[in-house]
Amino acid sequence: MDVRIGVTNSMREIDLDVDDSIDRSELKAHIETALGEETGVLWMADRRGREVVVPAAKVAYVEIGSPSEGRTIGFTS
Repeated sequence: MDVRIGVTNSMREIDLDVDDSIDRSELKAHIETALGEETGVLWMADRRGREVVVPAAKVAYVEIGSPSEGRTIGFTS
C-alpha cells in the first residue's frame, strides 16, 4: 500500500511503501490519532524498515493508495 505525506513548506512528498497486511482502517486511525494532537508526531515505517517521523503541525495531507489503483505511465486509450 502506498502512503504519501505532504509536508508544509516543502516541495517534496514523503513516499512510503507500507506492508499490504496492515489494515487500512487501523492505518487511518493511527494517522488521525497522531494528527489530532497539536504537538504530536506521525511515525510511519515502510516495508524495508525505514522509519519516518513528521511533526503533526507540518503535515499538509496524507494520501493512502495502492499500487494497483491505476498508476499508469505513458499514453492510455
